[in-house]
Amino acid sequence: MHKVSANYPEESQSTMFKFHIAAFCATLFVSLTASVAANAEVTRFEVLQSTPAFEGRSFGNVGPYVKITARATIAVDPADPRNAVIADIDKAARNDKGLVEAMADVVLLRPADPRRANGTLLVDIPNRGTKLAPQLFDDTPMPGGNNADKPADAGIGFLHAQGYTMAWIGWQADIPSQPNQLALAAPVLRGVTGPARDEFLFDHMRTPATATLSWPIADPSTLAVTVRPKWDALRETPAGLTIRATGAQTVEITRPASGFDAGALYEVTYTARDPIVLGLGFAATRDVVSFLRRNATSANPLAAGNAPVQRAIGFGVSQSGRFLRDFLYLGFNQDLAGAMVFDGLMPHIGGGRRIALNDRFGLPGRNARHPQDPAWLADTFPFTYQSLVDPLSGRRDGLMQRCRLNATCPRVMQTDSEHEWWASRASLLVTDAAGNHLDLPPDVRAYMIAGTPHYSVAGERMRRAPTMALPVNPMHAGPPMRALLTAMQAWISEGVEPPASRVPMRAHGTLVEAADAVPRGIPGLPFTGIYTGAAFTDRTVFPPKVLGQYPVFVPRADKDGMAIAGIRMLPLAVPRATYTGWNPRAAGYGAGTLFPLQGAVVPFAATRAEREASGDPRLSVVERYADNAAYVAAVRAAAAEAMAQRLLLPQDAERAVELATQDRLSQLQ
Repeated sequence: MHKVSANYPEESQSTMFKFHIAAFCATLFVSLTASVAANAEVTRFEVLQSTPAFEGRSFGNVGPYVKITARATIAVDPADPRNAVIADIDKAARNDKGLVEAMADVVLLRPADPRRANGTLLVDIPNRGTKLAPQLFDDTPMPGGNNADKPADAGIGFLHAQGYTMAWIGWQADIPSQPNQLALAAPVLRGVTGPARDEFLFDHMRTPATATLSWPIADPSTLAVTVRPKWDALRETPAGLTIRATGAQTVEITRPASGFDAGALYEVTYTARDPIVLGLGFAATRDVVSFLRRNATSANPLAAGNAPVQRAIGFGVSQSGRFLRDFLYLGFNQDLAGAMVFDGLMPHIGGGRRIALNDRFGLPGRNARHPQDPAWLADTFPFTYQSLVDPLSGRRDGLMQRCRLNATCPRVMQTDSEHEWWASRASLLVTDAAGNHLDLPPDVRAYMIAGTPHYSVAGERMRRAPTMALPVNPMHAGPPMRALLTAMQAWISEGVEPPASRVPMRAHGTLVEAADAVPRGIPGLPFTGIYTGAAFTDRTVFPPKVLGQYPVFVPRADKDGMAIAGIRMLPLAVPRATYTGWNPRAAGYGAGTLFPLQGAVVPFAATRAEREASGDPRLSVVERYADNAAYVAAVRAAAAEAMAQRLLLPQDAERAVELATQDRLSQLQ
């Protein structure tokens, strides 16, 4: 089942890291509780465990790492304007000092010898409580990559060999704190009720279907359900469609006997109760990062030694990338002493979206996908970093509007897969709300990694799925992301400008109407111009009513069907297949809409005769490369060009050439 509002594998739940529960009661358990000064935002930082990471594996000149597991208690003043922006904080319970408290899970990795650290704290904002930076930057296996226990858990060890100190801070208060996920314990507003809704796309035909709602039900009599084939179709209540509560937060939906396939969209509305002050997740991130950077007492485990943290980068993937965009927008990059929290922000695969966190009955796990309803709090103006006037609402706003007022704007490098340009409105980063070309500010870069799905781990291979019309795109974005992190480090530490933005643009003719984006007639590549729109809605009614649409554009493709603009990794620069950021749903699973988060791969014909027999306009593999030596030479040349552009690191270029030297022309990476 696909639960849109919570646990759909935007980043697969198989990536959930696993602490060893026994570690908490082993003889190595350490309880180093230190009280922080009463006027500090972090009032208590409790170290639960400190152990060697990766069984003592050493990383070049940096040496071994230490893993620290901790809990941080924050106490914030609701009257402070920097906290008052948090929804419902004025209604939360307070301690005897009149402050609102929350407690965050924290995990740290640092060089065992602090003097060998590079001075940068890399904060990987957890995605649904899990760590994703190790998968992306270190090609780590799952689930071990989130443990930091075994030597293999460090993958290729890129981050560690660079000397980064790493932190994961729980911010999501609607998930439990448990051994396999970091969370935030925040105040609950007991007895408060209000309207809520969830959407479910089951991808099966079983009935009744079970589902878990995002919030507890206040009154089961308020439960209602509708069905429609996609978000812009009329809501229907056909004969046989019913819903009943099976628990405080669970329901059973009996589906209509006919008329709707496995990809139908079921919307549940109800009166919910007991909202959590979710926006404290922003304050927890702000205050814990500030504490780790600037607290010089023994309470801070990063203050030991002669190499304190000098700068910080905030990195987040998908949900947590959208978190960072709102973190910036709401002004949380200024700490309560007026200092900058993050010197650099790297929101990854967030597109033009934000996050429904700072709202009563918010849905931080919610990210509407085609064919679902875009009228959600995660999809509201402003979409980009410049301050613009919204022609539909008349508002002027931008993601950097607040930080410009107090000189706390970080340098930003937003990276997106190609999928975000089809499904997450990424074009609104580089157009205004009327669809005109927009230049980014000088302290912002944007990069589209062409031909990539939303997210794929290292080592994936092309595969088939019954729900998708085309083979699944296995492209992993690790190589360019390692190069861009290196560029961000140079930007914030040495002032070296990073590579210019690499995204489709209206002014360049590479950002176009969806109907004109991809050439027709490629066998096995059915293209009908499907993409996710952007709606302006009236939120005074429930469910919200669509009042208008923002123009959304998609990447223009070349004659092989692949995006022209963006960072073209070696499989695109020296191709053996067409890689896309979109994949239609298969018949019986909502055909005519996009499958969420996936791209497609369609191999080239092996020979000219095979190509001509199928009518494929794309050159065959042998027409492109006479033999494997020619293919290796092309890979070597493309790798050299990417290195010269600072979009590929030497070690990744060496790995690519080594793979190409093997006779792999018939295999896809």
